[in-house]
Amino acid sequence: MTPAGSAGDEAAIAELRYLRSPRAIRERCEALYALALRGELRHWAVDESRLDAIARRVVRTTQAAYPDLRAIPGHSRWTHLLAGGVDRVRALDERLDRLDDGGDDERLASRFDLVITSVLLDAGAGDRWRYRAGGQTYSRSEGIAVASYDLFVAGAFSSDPERAPLRADADALERVTAAVLARGLQVDGDNPMVGVEGRAALLQRLGAAVRARPEWNGRLGGFGVQLRRAAQGGALPAAQILGAVLESLGSIWPGREVCAGQNLGDVWTHGTVGRVPLHKLSQWLTYSLFDPLERAGLSIAAPDELTGLAEYRNGGLFVDDGALVPKGEGVLRDEHEVSSDVVIEWRALTLALLDRTAERVRALLGLSAAELPLAKVLEGGTWRAGRELAAEKRAGGGPPLRVRSDGTVF
Repeated sequence: MTPAGSAGDEAAIAELRYLRSPRAIRERCEALYALALRGELRHWAVDESRLDAIARRVVRTTQAAYPDLRAIPGHSRWTHLLAGGVDRVRALDERLDRLDDGGDDERLASRFDLVITSVLLDAGAGDRWRYRAGGQTYSRSEGIAVASYDLFVAGAFSSDPERAPLRADADALERVTAAVLARGLQVDGDNPMVGVEGRAALLQRLGAAVRARPEWNGRLGGFGVQLRRAAQGGALPAAQILGAVLESLGSIWPGREVCAGQNLGDVWTHGTVGRVPLHKLSQWLTYSLFDPLERAGLSIAAPDELTGLAEYRNGGLFVDDGALVPKGEGVLRDEHEVSSDVVIEWRALTLALLDRTAERVRALLGLSAAELPLAKVLEGGTWRAGRELAAEKRAGGGPPLRVRSDGTVF
């Protein structure tokens, strides 16, 4: 055993800090990309000749969704809360404005309460699940967004839902069960969802993480107030927000690798390059925290230090349009563990390709990185094009790769 304060401890702490940085995500993904270009990966090859066509597809998709390119929002959970043409964000603001104690900190905290729980519930639901509300039917990520919003405003995550429904606190989160969540998500034998138990367990661990942070005063939204007070000169670097997310909420991830005594979350060991951090949900959450922080008067510095998102829509785009070429029939035929080299490679190569696609999209549109940051390329964008292409390729629009998931990765 390594003594406390030894060089071994210091090395582990340094590795932990590195693996929680967007720099590490890009560097480890680029290492796998270089191997792919040399033909040295076991499961995937890269065909860069497809990137120009993919960029043109993304541009067409973006222009169809956002004819005014200046109106493209950043990729975040908040856009999903507008599903079905219902402005749930405005409805939440109106409810917050009516609160007796609706000061700035309360508004910020409530928005954090909503968006964090919504993002953490936002893993793949499967092809069959649907959510019905207000005479409309929703599916996939938008469906989970609408369902999580309805749960939140009904006080499902509050220990006092009658008097203070618009909050998520440790007591209520720790009491969430799979049965309660299934009812709220309308899950039954005819409307199955992948990973309901995993989502419920994730929220329970989220409650424990909130309880472990006394400075949050027992409330998830206390995280937002803490970040606001940490800002220097009214600005927060995006990488600092991601780091805070990974440090404060790292304990919620189930059965993952550990470094320096800390849960690493969405970090996986590849047989050739070692640990590969991807942090899909944590980065998705970080992008989604930009809006409430900006509404609280802060600016987000260096947002493009974050990477794209290693999920099945972006990844599916590159497989379905030929930039990622499987080596062997089993890659697309078989079901794979999320920890397997084939899935790690797929997700890592996706992030490397997203950076390259973003450069081409900007060139086609004549926009700079400042005018069209990566978050807007994703929103415009790559995930939307991936969804459309999946619908063209497969009944139900599922991903090209079958991954065994517990509802806490994708």
